[in-house]
Amino acid sequence: MRVSKMFLATQREIPADAEISSHQLMLRAGLIRKEASGIYAFMPLGYRAYRKVEAVIREEMDRAGAQELIMPALLPAEAYQGSGRWEKFGPEMFRLLDRGGRSFCLGPTHEEPFTETVRDYIRSYKQLPVTLYQIQHKYRDEKRPRFGVIRAREFVMKDAYSFDTDEEGLDKSYKIMYEAYRRTFDRLGLDYTVVDADSGAMGGSGSQEFMVKSEVGEDGICYCDSCGYAANEEKAGWTRGGADTSEMLAVEKIHTPDTKTIEELVGFLGCGADAFVKTIIYNIDGKFVAAMCRGDRDINETKLGNLYDATEMELAAFADVELITGAKVGFAGPIDLKQKIEIVADTEIPNMKNFVVGACDTDYHFKNVNYGRDFEADKVADITNAKEGDICPKCSKGTLKMARGVEVGHIFKLGTKYSKALNCVYLDKEGKENLMVMGCYGIGVSRVLAAIIEQHHDDDGIIWPSIAAPYKVIVIPTKVNDEANMSLAEKIYSELTDAGVEVLIDDRNERPGVKFKDADLIGIPLRITVGRRAAEGIVEVKERAGSEAREVSLEEAVSIAKGI
Repeated sequence: MRVSKMFLATQREIPADAEISSHQLMLRAGLIRKEASGIYAFMPLGYRAYRKVEAVIREEMDRAGAQELIMPALLPAEAYQGSGRWEKFGPEMFRLLDRGGRSFCLGPTHEEPFTETVRDYIRSYKQLPVTLYQIQHKYRDEKRPRFGVIRAREFVMKDAYSFDTDEEGLDKSYKIMYEAYRRTFDRLGLDYTVVDADSGAMGGSGSQEFMVKSEVGEDGICYCDSCGYAANEEKAGWTRGGADTSEMLAVEKIHTPDTKTIEELVGFLGCGADAFVKTIIYNIDGKFVAAMCRGDRDINETKLGNLYDATEMELAAFADVELITGAKVGFAGPIDLKQKIEIVADTEIPNMKNFVVGACDTDYHFKNVNYGRDFEADKVADITNAKEGDICPKCSKGTLKMARGVEVGHIFKLGTKYSKALNCVYLDKEGKENLMVMGCYGIGVSRVLAAIIEQHHDDDGIIWPSIAAPYKVIVIPTKVNDEANMSLAEKIYSELTDAGVEVLIDDRNERPGVKFKDADLIGIPLRITVGRRAAEGIVEVKERAGSEAREVSLEEAVSIAKGI
């Protein structure tokens, strides 16, 4: 491809709304174009790289025995209503009516249509197991789209679904997909960690995420060096200490003027944050719930939402908090609530002694409060975030460490959640109906592309691994008006094209510096520069991944390029 003919618009300046490196570089290199918040078009160069990633995923899915098909993106409401997810997805689901008034959605994920398809075509145990997959656009009306294609409202996903006769079969299918995912991400040159994860709206008995390590990743990873435990922060547990055996002291109501936060209380009372228990009131699907955790910890809203099977959850409005507690915001507690609401306490709270809570009275707190004597929760559950230094929940010896990551793949053991809801059954050897046992396996194709860039770039631009590069080689003649220079560049370009090498020739009448900057920005793995020694058949080769430029013969340059 001749650069002079390419539909390419590189940018020198960093776009103002691009927060992370992959987003900045995808825009600057002309890989994508923003159409609206969270909605991007892939330009020719970006689409070539996208197709490279897609090809690796497809090869590994086919190798694992999965069969590809394609489902509609526009889907009728009935299947999602049958599974209960028409309501569960809440405002993230794009819903619409056709001209006849029938409800449809833009598919956020495709468990339901795949389940219905298998239900309608498979009857016997002899036809199982089977794994089907597609590479399809997905639509989710994200509340806060960010980071370019990493958190978008329209994105491309490879989603696969396995159907087995029993749990043992599911375990085998799950392992096959697990290994296929590892091969996929290994081939794409990603540094990743596999972590236990929350199943979210997909449901099921267990799941794991493939997290690409990145300092700017929007997901937190908790891991233990002692035993290898790793989990997404939404899922991660931690080992609580034993019960405090101190003697219970008498409750006192103390005046704490203008001390609404834990930090203010610490300064006012001169004790550590772990001496407090904070009470935070949530609106969960229209029901108010008071969630309690130790003062130096944070509520894990995913765990709390899962406890109530929440569709929508948010902090209660200030006005509602004041009605429930009878006090200004910042003084909520489990004692003397003016309105009876459900209380859920983290599992740590019953083991604590003589802690401080809000008194449901503006500018007052209670101290020496004890669980069981002074109040009881309606539910006690793990509802807090693990943090660095906590004791590992798996080995109970090592301490947890924290890292950031970008989720690029997620695999689920769905069990019979969808087959039961949608009556997806098979006949066993005795002719008896049984529910199929399902697994679900997703890879964010567009997200993988961004993750590669996050891990493979420098100050000058993208550094594509060869397998994902839109082109493998770029030939740069430094003087397009010089016959010897251009003739040699054309010869190299022609030989590489005839050999099937994906090659660019930058035949623009631009300064060499401009061409070099663009080549580095778009990240082509190998640069062949035809310069001052063109008449001697000598050129300069340089790998984008950091090697020094060196002079070689025409023949050697072509040989190196063929090996990229």
